[in-house]
Amino acid sequence: MTSVWIFLVSFAAILAGGAIGMGLRARLPREHLNAETREMIRLGTSLLATLVAVLISLTIASAKSSYDTQDAHFRQLAAYIAEADQLLAQYGPDATGVRQLMREAVPAAIDRIWHEKEAAKQDTAFTPRSLAEQLYTAIDALSPKNDAQRGLKTRAEQAVADIARTRLLMFADGDTPVLTPFLLILIFWLVVIFATLGLFVERSRVVIAALLVLAFSISTALFLIADLSRPFAGVMQIPREQLKHTLVPLN
Repeated sequence: MTSVWIFLVSFAAILAGGAIGMGLRARLPREHLNAETREMIRLGTSLLATLVAVLISLTIASAKSSYDTQDAHFRQLAAYIAEADQLLAQYGPDATGVRQLMREAVPAAIDRIWHEKEAAKQDTAFTPRSLAEQLYTAIDALSPKNDAQRGLKTRAEQAVADIARTRLLMFADGDTPVLTPFLLILIFWLVVIFATLGLFVERSRVVIAALLVLAFSISTALFLIADLSRPFAGVMQIPREQLKHTLVPLN
C-alpha cells in the first residue's frame, strides 16, 4: 500500500470513527452517559492515546533513521564517483575512455538501484554486473607510463572499490515498508479514540471542523511513516538527479 493510500484510508477511517461516536451519542439514553461512565471511558481513551502517540513517534524516528541511512549511502556513492573521475582526469588523456564509460554507465546504475528499491521486496540476488566492475576492468587495462600515473591508478582503483562497497551496502540495506497488520491495528486504535471523542460532544460546525483538522493531522503522521520507509519509491524519495549531475560532460 502506497503512502498516499495509507493517508486516505486513515483519514476516512478516523472521520468514520468520529461520526460513529456522534451517532451513538444521539441514540444512547442519557443515563448511559453518566459521570462514572464518562470518567472510565476517558481514562481508557487517555491510556490508548498515550500508547498511540508513543508508537507513532517511535515509528517516525525509525523510518527517518532508515531514510537518512540510505540517503547517506547515496551521497557517498556520488562522492566516490566524483573522486574517481577527478583521479582519472589527473591521469591524463589515456583515461578519457574510462571517464566516458563512467558517464554512460552511471545513469544505467542509477536506474538499476531504483528498479531494485521500487519493488516491495527484492526477489533477485545481487549480481556483479555493476558500475564498479565495469570501471575496475577499464582502469585495470590502463598502462601507467610513470610513477605519478601508477599512483593515480592505484588511488582510482581504491575509489572504485569504495563505489562497489557502497553499492553493496545500498543493496543490503533494503527498504522496510510498514507492515499492513501494524497499520490496521494503529488505525483501529485511532478510530476508537475518535469515536470516544464524538461520544461526548454535541455536534456542531466547530466540532466537525476540529475533527477534520485532527484527522488530517494524524493521517499525515501515518503518511510520513509510510513514505520515509521507502526512500526510493515514495513521494519524498531521494532525488536521483543528484547523482546524474555529479559528472560534468567531457569536452
